[in-house]
Amino acid sequence: MPEIQLGVHTIRSHGARVARIHMHDWLILLLLVVIDAVLNIIEPFHRFVGEDMMTDLRYPLKDNTIPFWAVPIIAILLPLAVFLVYYFIRNDVYDFHHALLGLLFSVLITAVITDAIKDGIGRPRPDFFWRCFPNGTGVFDKVTSDVLCTGDKSVIKEGHKSFPSGHTSWSFAGLVYLSWYLSGKVRVFDRRGHIAKLCLVLLPVLLAALIAVSRVDDYWHHWQDVFAGGLIGTTVSSFCYLQFFPPPYDIDGWGPHAYFQMLAESRNVAQPPANNEINLAQSAELQTVSLYIPSQNDGDARGNSWDSSPMLGGGLSQNARMH
Repeated sequence: MPEIQLGVHTIRSHGARVARIHMHDWLILLLLVVIDAVLNIIEPFHRFVGEDMMTDLRYPLKDNTIPFWAVPIIAILLPLAVFLVYYFIRNDVYDFHHALLGLLFSVLITAVITDAIKDGIGRPRPDFFWRCFPNGTGVFDKVTSDVLCTGDKSVIKEGHKSFPSGHTSWSFAGLVYLSWYLSGKVRVFDRRGHIAKLCLVLLPVLLAALIAVSRVDDYWHHWQDVFAGGLIGTTVSSFCYLQFFPPPYDIDGWGPHAYFQMLAESRNVAQPPANNEINLAQSAELQTVSLYIPSQNDGDARGNSWDSSPMLGGGLSQNARMH
């Protein structure tokens, strides 16, 4: 479908209407926020960690290269800035609303899946020994040889949330979604061979990959954790994007499904008046048609009878005699 704009559909003129249509989606987003908050409050599963298992869990306890507060900025606010730039260029509330809604679904669904798996598996982080024994002296149960941690409870709790990586899954959920969005807008699959478009599209993915690498470098995660986190974020973001937008290689890949639906509805609304005018004109013409019926009185053709058909106009019978 060619790019047609029947009018300017801004946040001020159509924003409230579009939001009301998707009110249930926004309510589900709030529900996802509540679920993820609960998952972060509850205690994760404390997996058995024996003394002989501590060999791979003695990496130093370091600060995060990418702080926790920076992840929402990278995964949500950065794509949002791109959406706003495109909105001010095109003034299309359908594109902005659905891009934002898809992004939030991508990040929040990923967050719920990630935190649910974290709590259920309870895999210790590579620096678990120093979380459990900050003084460097290990204490283990004499019977089971399980750890008897002496560290801060909140630090120990966080130490049981290694798999999968939340930083990685959030980053891929937001930045891979942004890559999908850019792919459609720059029409990267237009078969013209502009490799610069592909480089632009892959930049967000590169940033997400670097964030994932930092989690291993900081000894907060094993490599399997970041791999699984990247896989979760990529999969969820792809599903969420394709829920609101056509694939980037599609001829309509530059716009959301709702935009083309709006165009189709606008055409349907514009067509009936023209059809009604045609029908009214045809009806008026039919009303002027009269049928000539010869009079049959005892075989005498002394006159003619003109009668307007009720089916065509509903007129009254008029008889005219000719002498």
